[in-house]
Amino acid sequence: MSQTVKAIEDPIETYEHILEHEEKDTQTVAVGIDRMVKGVGHVVMWANVLLIAAIVAQVLFRYLLNQNFPKLDEIQWHFYGLVTMVGISYALVTDSHVRVDILHLQLSRRAQRIIEVLGILTLVAPFLYLMVDQGWDYFYESWRVDERSSSPTGLPARWAFKAIIPISFVLLSFAALARLIHDVHALFVAGDEERQGRDLRLILWALVSFAAVATALTFLVHTTEEKLVIAMFLTFIALLFTGFPVAWVLAGTGVLYCGIAYLFDNGMMNWTGLEETLIGLDYLSLGAVVNRVYATMSNAVLVALPMFIFMGLMLDESGVAEKLMSSMQRLFGRTRGGLAITVTMIGIILAASTGIIGASVVLLGVLALPSMVEQKYSPMLGTGVVAASGTLGILIPPSIMLVIMADQMALSVGDLFMAAMLPGVLIGVLYLTYIFVISYLKPSVAPAPEGAMRPDWAAVKDVLIAVLPTLGLILAVLGSIFAGITTPTEASGIGAIGATALALGYRKLTLQKLVNVLKSTFNTTAYIFAIFLGATAFSYVLRELGGDQLIEDMILGTGFGPNGTVIVILGIVFLLGFVLDWIEITLIVLPLMRPIINALGLDIPGYGVVDEAALVWFVILVAVTLQTSFLTPPVGFALFYLKGVCPPEIKLGHIYKGVVPFVLLQLTGLALVFFMPWLATWLPSVAY
Repeated sequence: MSQTVKAIEDPIETYEHILEHEEKDTQTVAVGIDRMVKGVGHVVMWANVLLIAAIVAQVLFRYLLNQNFPKLDEIQWHFYGLVTMVGISYALVTDSHVRVDILHLQLSRRAQRIIEVLGILTLVAPFLYLMVDQGWDYFYESWRVDERSSSPTGLPARWAFKAIIPISFVLLSFAALARLIHDVHALFVAGDEERQGRDLRLILWALVSFAAVATALTFLVHTTEEKLVIAMFLTFIALLFTGFPVAWVLAGTGVLYCGIAYLFDNGMMNWTGLEETLIGLDYLSLGAVVNRVYATMSNAVLVALPMFIFMGLMLDESGVAEKLMSSMQRLFGRTRGGLAITVTMIGIILAASTGIIGASVVLLGVLALPSMVEQKYSPMLGTGVVAASGTLGILIPPSIMLVIMADQMALSVGDLFMAAMLPGVLIGVLYLTYIFVISYLKPSVAPAPEGAMRPDWAAVKDVLIAVLPTLGLILAVLGSIFAGITTPTEASGIGAIGATALALGYRKLTLQKLVNVLKSTFNTTAYIFAIFLGATAFSYVLRELGGDQLIEDMILGTGFGPNGTVIVILGIVFLLGFVLDWIEITLIVLPLMRPIINALGLDIPGYGVVDEAALVWFVILVAVTLQTSFLTPPVGFALFYLKGVCPPEIKLGHIYKGVVPFVLLQLTGLALVFFMPWLATWLPSVAY
C-alpha cells in the first residue's frame, strides 16, 4: 500500500525509475548478444587449428602412404566456410571492418552513431533479410533431396554445410541488432562529450557533391541502364566517405540498385523522364547471390587465405624480426644509412614470409623508428623506409592479394606467385639503391651512428643464425609450390605449422599468444570475407545492369592501342587506390578487365609454357600499382598504421612527405615491368 501511495504522490520520479530500468534492460540485451556472438566466435576460431591439421594430414598421407582422401579436401573448405561465415558476426561486434576514415574521424561520436544507425537500417538490414530468407530456401532444398558430395568418396550430407549460410546470417542479424541497440541507447543518454567534433553537415556536403557529379556524368551516356551503372558506382564511392564499413556499403548498394532496376522494369520510375528497362532484376533473381556465397565458401583456392594470415601473424609473435634487427644492425652499423638498409632487408624477408601489411608496418615501426630518431635520421626518410618496406608483403609471395587475384581472374596461384617474385625483389632493390644514394648525397638524412663497432665474423654468424630459420620456412612454402610438390593451399598449411614451430623454437609461443593469433586470424579473414560478400552482391547487380559491357566499351573506345589501353587501366587503378582499398579494387574492378585484356591481343612472351601470359603480366602490373595504394593518402592504410606507433616528434606531415620518393620508386618498378614483360613471365616458364 505504501508503494502505491508513493507512486501516486511522486509520478515523475516513478516514471524516471521505470525508464532507468528499461534502459538497463535494453543495454543488458545488447551486451548479452555481444557476449553470445563473441562466445561463438571464440569457439569457432579454433577451427583454424583443425584446418591446419587437415591440410598437413593430406600432404603426409599423399607422400608417406601414397593415398589421397577427397574427404580431407572437403573438410578443409568446410572449416574455411565455417570460420569465415561465423567470423563476419564477430568482426561486426568487435568493429573490425574496413572503413574509409578520412571524414569519419572528424565527426563527433554522436554523428558517427547516427551514420551507423542509418547504415544498419538502410544498407545492412535489407541485405540480411535477403540472405536469411534465400539462404534458408537454399539450405532447405539441399536438405529435401539429401544432397551429398559430388565425389563418390566425398562427405555425405552436403546440406549440413549449406546450413551454415542461414545460421551465420541469423547470427549476423543479432550482431547488427546489438550494435543498433548500443547506438540508439547512446544517442538518448550520452553526454556532451559525444558531441565533440563536426556534425553531419560535413558528410551531407560530401554526398551532395557526389550527387552533382553523378548527375553530370549521366549526361555522357544515353540508355537508362548506363545511367544506373554510373549512378551505382558513384553512390558506392559517396557512401564510403560516410565511414560506414566497406563490406556493407557494397552489399547495401547492390540491393538498393536491384530495387531501383525493378522499379524501372515495371514502369514505376516514369516520373524521372527516363525510359523503362528490361533488366530482369528482382528479389528472386538477386537470390542467386546465395549460390555465389556458397561457391566462395567452398573455394579450395581461398582456403589458403586464413593459413597465410595465421603464418604471418605467428611469425610476428615468434620474435624473428627482433633477432633480424639486432643482428643486421651490428652488420650494417658503420654504414651510412645502415639502419634504413636493415629495415628494408628485413621488410623483404618478412614480405616473403607474411602478407600482413598492418603487422609488418607496425612491427618495423616499433623496432626501428625509436633508433632512427636517436641516430638523428630525417623523419621523412625514416618513416618512408618503414612504410614502404612494410608494404612489400602485398606483392612478394606468399601474398594474400595474389591468392584473391588468382581466384578472381581464374589464374593459377602458383603462376602469380612466381610472376610476382622478380618484380617484388626489384622494387626492394630500388629501395636499397635509393637509400645508398641519398645517404651519400645527403649524409645528414641518414648519419652513421657514433661509436658503432666494425662488423666481424661473429656479426655475420649472428645474421645467418637469425636469417636461416626464416629462409628455411620461405623455402618450404614457396619452394614446395614452385617445385610442384604441394598446391598453394597445402603450402599455406605447411607455412602455418612451420611458423608455429619457429615460435616454439624461439620459446616465444604461449597459450595466450596462440589465442591472440587465432583471434587476429579470425578477424582478418572475416572482414576480407565480408567484403567478398558485399562485392558479390554489388558486382552481380552491376553486371546485370550491363556495367561490364559499358566499362569495356569505354576503355576500348579510347583508341590508344593495346599498350595505351593498359596504361589507361593502370592509371584508373592508381587513382582508385587513393580512395579505395586493394580488396575492393581486386574484387570489383579487376574481374571487369579480363575480357578487355583478352580483346587487346597483347603479344606477351609466355615462352611456350605460361598459359594466358598476357593476363599474368597484366595482373602483376595491377598488383604493383595496388602496392602504391597503401602509401597514397587519404586512404593509405600503411600511413595510419605507422602513425599509431610513431614517436611523438614525428608528425603525419613527415610521413606524407617521406612516402613520396617510395611511391615514385614503385612507379619506376611498374614501368620496368611494363616495358620488360619477361620480368613477370620468365620465372613461371623456368619453373615449369
